[in-house]
Amino acid sequence: MKKLLFLAPIFLLACSEKPVEWISSTNDLKWETEKNLALKDAYANAPFDLAVTGDTAQQIDGFGGCFNELGWDALNMLSSGAKDSILQELFTPNTGFNFTICRMPMGANDYSRMFYSYNETAGDFEMKNFSIAHDTAGLLPYIKEAMKYNPKLQVWGSPWCPPSWMKTNNHYACHRDTVQNDLPIAGEGMEGKNQFIMKEQYLKAYALYFAKFIQAYRAEGVNLNAVHVQNEPNSCQVFPSCVWTASALRDFIGKYLGPELIKQELDAQIWLGTIERPSVEKIETVLTDSLSAKYVKGVGFQWAGKGAIPGVHKKYPNMKLMQTETECGDGSNDWKAAEHTWGLMLHYLTNGANSYMYWNIILDETGKSQWGWKQNSMISVDSKTRKAKFNPEFYLMKHLSHFVQPGSKRLITEGWEDVLAFANPDGSTNLLIYNPFEKVKDINIRVKEQSFSTKIQPKSFNSFTIKAKI
Repeated sequence: MKKLLFLAPIFLLACSEKPVEWISSTNDLKWETEKNLALKDAYANAPFDLAVTGDTAQQIDGFGGCFNELGWDALNMLSSGAKDSILQELFTPNTGFNFTICRMPMGANDYSRMFYSYNETAGDFEMKNFSIAHDTAGLLPYIKEAMKYNPKLQVWGSPWCPPSWMKTNNHYACHRDTVQNDLPIAGEGMEGKNQFIMKEQYLKAYALYFAKFIQAYRAEGVNLNAVHVQNEPNSCQVFPSCVWTASALRDFIGKYLGPELIKQELDAQIWLGTIERPSVEKIETVLTDSLSAKYVKGVGFQWAGKGAIPGVHKKYPNMKLMQTETECGDGSNDWKAAEHTWGLMLHYLTNGANSYMYWNIILDETGKSQWGWKQNSMISVDSKTRKAKFNPEFYLMKHLSHFVQPGSKRLITEGWEDVLAFANPDGSTNLLIYNPFEKVKDINIRVKEQSFSTKIQPKSFNSFTIKAKI
């Protein structure tokens, strides 16, 4: 690692040390409190591996995960004490994870217990039979338990699929699989071809469906503050999914969904999400249209959508951006998975993301989705012992969300590449540094006109917190 040499005329000031608190995690030792370090005045022309300039970038709105039915089932395998301890750790403000923004599905997804929507009465364009009764056995209790610890928790929803009768194939799935669904070959869809029935009465009804979803959850006391119009609109899946073209999303938002929420006097935000392709052009189809653009408050990205966030942030620097779903791996739940997620955090947050969502907070030990894909989770519950295991990504998420407060600003850094730095509203500064090397590294860190030095372990995450204002 090359040393950075700063030639600015900075002189040694009178000695004034401030404590630097340090938490580290390796594969073997996680969330270890290290010795406090001293932040000292910097010497003129001293070389540094990492410099935090003090210049700020985007505001951070918060962090969270997704409420899913199979997660609720796993959580309920635990004793009441263990369950409450986990929920308290995740959601209590200013302690533990401090999750403040979380996702939920609108109807079935690949981690629901079954295929369902909120209205399967074909032709019910007035949504007389709309009901969230299904959610009272899973999603609503899950969210309400979390809200016991954080009543101000913000929740946003996204559909994986509209009611099946609103689709051209009259089915929840898009891709045929003889094991996972009963979709006939003739009903298979493809990327680039709309599966939603693009007729006015269907589009109006679906906009009303969104409005009733917001109203129903708010009536239950849930702060449903935003909706993303479609989970992965380009992806044709064996589980609930629906392909939309960019122009179809533009028309639905601009001509139907936006006006319906205004008509119903609902202040929930509309987001263009969750985008899973690297095409900036598709996103611009919506953001440059005079009708749809005025309703879109943010853009959400996941998976290959990470390829589009740099371009969108550059062209629309004031647009809110979100990483909506951490890539879920294959159920390994190991350190390598945490390293991959760290790379995602680094990419999204240095390219303007204001918030970052994990995917499944908790699953049973199989991690299996409704269609058999074993995926990672922050916490795994052994169905035999009914004990919780805290996986490496649990600690990585905590290294970020525990220290970085809503309303913080990301700080610009120079030198060491594996770092995220933030200035918190309370005046504290936090650095999250990863050592990707197989050996101990000496690291000299300069924060504005002050500095500290230490050794960080191989393959370790390190959170340094300077509580005094600098």
